[in-house]
Amino acid sequence: MASQKSRILVIGGTGYIGKFIVSASARAGNPTFVLVREGTAAADPAKAKLVEDFKASGVTVVHGDLNDHRSLVNAIKEVDVVISTVGGLQLGDQIKIIAAIKEAGNVKRFLPSEFGNDVDRSHVVEPANSIFAIKAQIRRAIEAENIPYTYVVSHFFAGYFLPSIGQAGAVSPPTDKFTILGDGNAKVVFNYEEDIGTYTIKAVDDPRTLNKILYLRPAANIYSHNELISLWERKTGKKFERTYVSEEEFLKQIQEAPLPLNIVLAIHHSAFVKGDHTNFEIEESFGVEATQLYPDVKYTTVDEYLNRFL
Repeated sequence: MASQKSRILVIGGTGYIGKFIVSASARAGNPTFVLVREGTAAADPAKAKLVEDFKASGVTVVHGDLNDHRSLVNAIKEVDVVISTVGGLQLGDQIKIIAAIKEAGNVKRFLPSEFGNDVDRSHVVEPANSIFAIKAQIRRAIEAENIPYTYVVSHFFAGYFLPSIGQAGAVSPPTDKFTILGDGNAKVVFNYEEDIGTYTIKAVDDPRTLNKILYLRPAANIYSHNELISLWERKTGKKFERTYVSEEEFLKQIQEAPLPLNIVLAIHHSAFVKGDHTNFEIEESFGVEATQLYPDVKYTTVDEYLNRFL
């Protein structure tokens, strides 16, 4: 293992998952840089506070923009590793990061914005399919340019999917009944965002994750929807009515739903109906699993996470 910690630049560090990656990098003692657009703080008080917190934890804030090639190249020249956590609308713009990495010529590893399903091994319907296709295009562009990479497949963010116990479009647990997609038996993976940050940073200097997909599949965080509801029933001491929606009916709901709900539903379909998180084996030729590589990390289990909603 490298004795000197890599200097890490996070692009999109004030976003939802980005802030956890920045914090994990700073905690791990990596010299950490975050690319922030001029005027971000003025436009968004929450982001202004976040930027101040970053600075307080020793993070260097670099002003730059995806659309300003020179600023990108200059920022990248200061670091060894680039991690992109840009949101859905900017996924295609990562082509600009690839161009800047090529010009800078010093990057040891690039981690593009992934942090969901493995887009090369998913059965996803529109409108989410178009988003997955952009991520896959970014992967192919990185490979074509021979840029060393790690793709982080973190599956579902606990903060998005567990407060509602997996109910699409809801923000809190149901009080009396659950709607279950398909037969409710597909195995789904839920990870706490802080742990996603920890595993991501552990991977940046690890030769075992070079040009590989890093899958976050902790054994204690793999649940079918039926199992998740049963766990919730045990915790609350309450029985819930379960209504099952056929795949055919659910596909119709996706087609009729407005944006962005239709994207959320399509992603639910991929995981809860098609089982895209767990319906393939991780093979050495393309991937590694985080908890096997880093058994020392004490991750938050789904069981523990759900206690905060009691």
